[in-house]
Amino acid sequence: MPRGVAADFQVRLAQTDADVQAAQRLRYDVFVQELGGGGPMVDHTAGLEQDRFDPYFDHLLLTDLRNGKLAGVYRVMRGDMAARAGGFYSETEYDLTPLKNSGRKLLELGRSCLDPAYRGGTAMHHLWAALGRYVAEHEIEVLFGVASFHGTDTAALAEPLSLLHHRHLAPADLRVRAREITPMDLIPEAELDRRKAMLAVPSLIKAYLRLGGTVGEGAYIDRAFNTTDVCLILDTKQMSARQARFYGGGAG
Repeated sequence: MPRGVAADFQVRLAQTDADVQAAQRLRYDVFVQELGGGGPMVDHTAGLEQDRFDPYFDHLLLTDLRNGKLAGVYRVMRGDMAARAGGFYSETEYDLTPLKNSGRKLLELGRSCLDPAYRGGTAMHHLWAALGRYVAEHEIEVLFGVASFHGTDTAALAEPLSLLHHRHLAPADLRVRAREITPMDLIPEAELDRRKAMLAVPSLIKAYLRLGGTVGEGAYIDRAFNTTDVCLILDTKQMSARQARFYGGGAG
């Protein structure tokens, strides 16, 4: 179980229904109230962002020990958990056949968010360090999950989507494909301002790219969540020693 204390933060796995509801409450604040998302199981009365997969995921909780406040959450699902759930969450958006046929140990990541007060600091690093311990404990070989751009206007996202397609497309043996595909190669690579395009890539996606992450083929428009999604794929064997130390919480 990934559990650790660093500075003023503690990361642990949710153990009770109340723990999971605390995660869902923070997700509601971020994904529903802040970003305008929704979904069939969102409980507006209780302020919970939830779905049918939540009972099958492990939920990482980052707590500020100074005030007991929940600072951030991440949910993770191994292959054996997905079997009990009837599939991975990402399968609602992407055909995961290449990953599932790879014979490698998979871990799906999702619903990562921080309380606004903890953005731009070290909070996310502590969550990532705990995730690294979880990956090591379960001998995970490939991490994946959908990550989002805010909004559903792909024309407005043409530069970053094209950059991901041209420069960070997953190798063929791991390249998943969107079920309702929205092309990402909207601008020819020669016409891209790569620096400008990268500035428009969300920080979470950039973090995975720095670790050697890649993306599947095509974007998926999630209208319920008001997002344009890409499927991130990270082969842990492709991470350099320096990257692995960063990911595991050590010095870079």
